[in-house]
Amino acid sequence: MRWERLLDELAAGLDAEEARVLDAEVAERTRRERGRVGLVDRLAAVDGPLTVRLLGGSSVTGTLERYAAEWALVAVSGSAQGVEAVLRLAAVGSLAGLPARAGDPDLRSRLLDRLRLGVALRGVARDRAAVTVHLVDGDSLVGTIDAVGADHLDLALHPPSELRRDHAVAERRAVPFAALACVVSRPMG
Repeated sequence: MRWERLLDELAAGLDAEEARVLDAEVAERTRRERGRVGLVDRLAAVDGPLTVRLLGGSSVTGTLERYAAEWALVAVSGSAQGVEAVLRLAAVGSLAGLPARAGDPDLRSRLLDRLRLGVALRGVARDRAAVTVHLVDGDSLVGTIDAVGADHLDLALHPPSELRRDHAVAERRAVPFAALACVVSRPMG
């Protein structure tokens, strides 16, 4: 009987050790998998309102419309219909509304990685809508995007109440993408 009890205790100890090793392995794999998940992967799972606090202090709340590796397009809540913000993801300070889990990062389209910030900003420039450009230093500029280069945009500054006309343009500025937090466009009319 004594041998039988000893063998039972040894077997129970081995079972407990195997369970502990398995739990540790599962925890390590979970940490490793979580470490592969990027912010863009979590954006893919957003299904409700999102609040984004940007470097420089401005914030945007709304519905995520599109996103890519460098930017996200948000339909702004609580404002006029059609107000959208192109957020530079590198200028995001924090986000509220992200789900705890994300899709598999291996399944994300390589197209997302190729859609650079300039692509989104060229869409805004094409609309010729008045914009407010929020900078990472907290400053903001109002005008119309005249052109979008590889790493900057050209902004014609004019009063927000006026259309972009040569007589209304007070100044033209080149704004490097690195200085951008977000670009908020307002529909015309």
